[in-house]
Amino acid sequence: MMITAESPVKFDRKKLKDTSLLELYTNLLRPRMIEEKMLLLLRQGKISKWFSGIGQEAISVGVASALDKDEYILPMHRNLGIFTTRKIPLNRLFSQFQGKPGGFTQGRDRSFHFGTNEYKIVGMISHLGPQMGVADGIALASKLKKDKKVTVVFSGDGGASEGDFHESINTAAVWNLPVIFIIENNGYGLSTPSNEQFKCKSFADKAIGYGIEGISIDGNNILKVYETIKNLAEDLREHPRPVLVECVTFRMRGHEEASGTKYVPKELFEIWGRKDPVATFEKYLIDEGVLTEEMIENSRSEIKHEIEAGLEIAFAEENPKPDTQKELRELFKPFELSVSNSSSGKKTNMRLIDAISNGMKQAMERHPNLVLMGQDIADYGGVFKITEGFVDLFGKERVRNTPLCESAILGSGFGLSINGYKAMVEMQFADFVTEGMTQIINNLAKSHYRWGQNADVVVRMPTGAGVAAGPFHSQSNEAWFFKTPGLKIAYPAFPEDAKGLLLSAFEDPNPVMYFEHKALYRSISEDVSDDYFTIPFGKARLVKEGNAVTIVTYGLAVHWSLEILAAHPDIDADLIDLRTLAPLDIEAIYTSVKKTGRVIVFHEDTLTGGIAGEIASLITENCFEYLDAPVMREGSLDTPVPMNVDLEHNFLPQQRFKEKLLKLLNY
Repeated sequence: MMITAESPVKFDRKKLKDTSLLELYTNLLRPRMIEEKMLLLLRQGKISKWFSGIGQEAISVGVASALDKDEYILPMHRNLGIFTTRKIPLNRLFSQFQGKPGGFTQGRDRSFHFGTNEYKIVGMISHLGPQMGVADGIALASKLKKDKKVTVVFSGDGGASEGDFHESINTAAVWNLPVIFIIENNGYGLSTPSNEQFKCKSFADKAIGYGIEGISIDGNNILKVYETIKNLAEDLREHPRPVLVECVTFRMRGHEEASGTKYVPKELFEIWGRKDPVATFEKYLIDEGVLTEEMIENSRSEIKHEIEAGLEIAFAEENPKPDTQKELRELFKPFELSVSNSSSGKKTNMRLIDAISNGMKQAMERHPNLVLMGQDIADYGGVFKITEGFVDLFGKERVRNTPLCESAILGSGFGLSINGYKAMVEMQFADFVTEGMTQIINNLAKSHYRWGQNADVVVRMPTGAGVAAGPFHSQSNEAWFFKTPGLKIAYPAFPEDAKGLLLSAFEDPNPVMYFEHKALYRSISEDVSDDYFTIPFGKARLVKEGNAVTIVTYGLAVHWSLEILAAHPDIDADLIDLRTLAPLDIEAIYTSVKKTGRVIVFHEDTLTGGIAGEIASLITENCFEYLDAPVMREGSLDTPVPMNVDLEHNFLPQQRFKEKLLKLLNY
């Protein structure tokens, strides 16, 4: 498109040299030409899907050009110009679009759903909003390093309706993080127009409520975008703080090509067509005497050659060959645990809560890049006082009170990991994790499998009933994560295991859900080594040995089992404490079941959908010929956890477990 009348976009080159203007032009032209080629390939059936950024290129290119190359950008669907301006080889981008091994996700994800630390880009996930919390964590790591780096994260006007928008900006504001939040306001969230998304006239107005600066600029004016971001970045490097920048623009094509644009008034295309960022800037440079028709032809010819060469490589590449072992192996980042003996050195009698606190303190000493985050964990020491005194030892930079926003903080943990840190995020109660499920399930759990980025995050989960805390502070929700590939789960029942497993969790560079039962915090104790020691995941503990029946359990149910066995010394049982649920020590279970011929799986969680069902199925499938009785299981009632003590006792499974255990023995 060539603009012939007076341009509605007012450019001001200020002191930019001709070479800088020409570089911006080339960087602007490249994504446009790639998109035009992609739309052609889409019609030819050579690619399956495309999210167009035509008409919005000035934002991506202006931002990427204004930042240092080692500063992180978290782009969205329509930010091809970020990737091309950062000089990612086109053949790798094209391979990514086609699901080829030469891309960044080896065919495991599509389009811009990937990241690359090499180019300091962290791509989106389909849920849109959570990337803003990740940006907070990357910026926090930069602030802790004092490396004077800015982080930029994108959102569309539609995505800014999500709760993550509020949580992430609020967290960045409270912590004075050097993040530029860019809102590409293109008028529509898929087909929903702006007046059905928000009431404010400008996104810049939203900044006021967070106590931060808000700026609204013409997103189709590449010089304005470049100048604004460059000046902000220079300022934020010296004076860290978040800023919200609204870039007003327009989406010239559908949300994705299949959705079309019938819902958009035609006159809008005419108005915004006259503000086309490539055509208006091209005309401006010609008028300025910086660009000639010959130079345009040369640029287009060179870019066309780049595109065709990249496509040739990508098209010639074979599709990834399915390899089951490789798929499973690359779910987690490999590492070697420094296994050490828990029996060595001086021992101190510790309650479960003391062992957790002691282990976390030693982890902070061993890992200077470990940051603790959670509500009230700093001066107050947490609601259970596990981090009491930590601020005096490690300072508020590493022991951080958080706003009440689980999603943004879990995202921040992931961002810290991307930028070289370890993170612990405490859920004040395990029940509250529902506010951050997207971050755990779709970011932490999937990132290494998708694009090789590990999430070095431990999520501490004070869990369980038995303390008359009611339906919102008593749930056993470990099964939610048990079925999610990419997560490890620890659930200790004894103080020694609590310390050793926690220290292992902090050494592990992969995401760990660490469950700690509130009813066990101060009710049990044992001698625990004062030294640093680890316990490998996936190794169950044989708490009691027998020959008549196998009890497979974990957490508080281990102690319930011990109580029942103590009251019935005639029951000759193997009592297996799983200790970790993922990985699961299935061999220890099989070995015991083959010996005893009878097994009951027991947990505090509700019976339906609980982990016992999966374990029972595995036993039936693999040990059927050794069984002398049906595999049995027991759990809590399939209701929410009641608050009243008598109702809670009825909800919990101790009595039903005892009855079923005796029934199994008499089968």
